[in-house]
Amino acid sequence: MKTQDVGKEWTLTSDSPEQTQRIGQRIGERLTAGSCVALTGQLGAGKTELVKGIAAGAGVTADVTVNSPTFVIINEYPGRLHLLHIDAYRLGGVEEIEAIGIEEMLAGPGAVLIEWADRVPEVLPEHCLHVAIEHTGGNARRLSLAGPSIFAGT
Repeated sequence: MKTQDVGKEWTLTSDSPEQTQRIGQRIGERLTAGSCVALTGQLGAGKTELVKGIAAGAGVTADVTVNSPTFVIINEYPGRLHLLHIDAYRLGGVEEIEAIGIEEMLAGPGAVLIEWADRVPEVLPEHCLHVAIEHTGGNARRLSLAGPSIFAGT
């Protein structure tokens, strides 16, 4: 994994799903109550792999299955930090994510992870960490992060 720090924006590279999960773990270790992570990228880019790592870093135990909530819309994972994992792919827009209680989730005691966040940008708080994942060939991925400086001091 390579990191390039340019203020509140970082570019990281991953050569495998395991490395993507390790990047996610670093993010998850630094999340606190009220954190928001907005994930974007094409189908198969690695958003759910990153979420698996974030869950591990947030203290979700290995016996909890972390998978995409495409059809159920929201998965919850208990850990050091309670995670709400939302998939906005099948939502019809802002009205539907508001109807499921996004404001309450963002104000709650856990952290919110939103896959396909580019479909609902209006609901994302200013402090949201944005992670765009791009497939760059084979198992390689480029992760572009922008937002709060959760990597400060590392």
